Amino acid sequence: MDSTAGPRTLPDLPAIQALAREDMAAVDALIRRRLASDVVLVNQVAEYIVGAGGKRLRPMLLLLAARALGHRGPDAHQLAAVVEFIHTATLLHDDVVDESDLRRGRRTANAVFGNAASVLVGDFLYSRSFQLMVELDRMEVMRILADTTNRIAEGEVLQLLHVRNPDTDEAAYLRVIERKTAVLFAAATRLGALLAGSDAATCDALHDYGLNLGYAFQIADDVLDYAADAATMGKNLGDDLAEGKATLPLIHAIAHSDDATRTVLRDAVEHGDIGAMPQVVAAIRATGGLDYSRARARAFADKATRALDRLPDNEAMAALRGLAVIAVERDR
Repeated sequence: MDSTAGPRTLPDLPAIQALAREDMAAVDALIRRRLASDVVLVNQVAEYIVGAGGKRLRPMLLLLAARALGHRGPDAHQLAAVVEFIHTATLLHDDVVDESDLRRGRRTANAVFGNAASVLVGDFLYSRSFQLMVELDRMEVMRILADTTNRIAEGEVLQLLHVRNPDTDEAAYLRVIERKTAVLFAAATRLGALLAGSDAATCDALHDYGLNLGYAFQIADDVLDYAADAATMGKNLGDDLAEGKATLPLIHAIAHSDDATRTVLRDAVEHGDIGAMPQVVAAIRATGGLDYSRARARAFADKATRALDRLPDNEAMAALRGLAVIAVERDR
């Protein structure tokens, strides 16, 4: 970075999306081509969830990381599609495990097509992602994505072990979101650097950026489950509590409440008692659980941006920095 230059103004999300629009359009086109199957139900379920849209944050991270380091091309589009397929497969499986019926303001695939179809199409997306990565014929790419997919599966099982467990502490919570969320962010940004032919130190820096951004993103998401409104979020508020998941705001409240309140909170987690939501929210606010969790998310976001400090300054790098800010300031 040029030390004589003033600080670059960080772009907002529409500006970042505009910067990535051409590449993302190529990724979306590739995704739809490679979703094709001669099994009609596969096409229906896959198109239903992929067509739901969303920010496509993970593939965008890969594209921006590659571009920030001087690389654009069809191999980046293909790997970005792989990352999106893996993410989409995890959503299909998660919604079945969590018995969720709403995502991004509309019914989940399992609510529409049933659990069996959702699980099996999730498996199809995993296998299709591996077909795509094998076509690139790069062993390091396959190693990173194979390791990442395995870690995500571990995270799904680890989360299951903590369902309805009021003794889940912050360290255990972070272990889950590392595997469930952060590792795929880290893989996306590392792969972008790898495609650009970057040295090991630069690849590690992009990995650290993605990992910490993933922590920040998920903690901020968990805050919204207690701080947002359903119309803004496009999901059922209190879903985490109903599923018996103790996320950071509630973990903090359990640790810092008086004995009587702690008993109420623990019971709510153990029974997935959505009826206790008003008391849970009151306890979280009284103990500063939202502020504490937001501060933890900001700390991870700051760590993410610091990982980029010794890297070139350009539009795409500024977009990566901007996404770290957006991750913790968003309202959905």
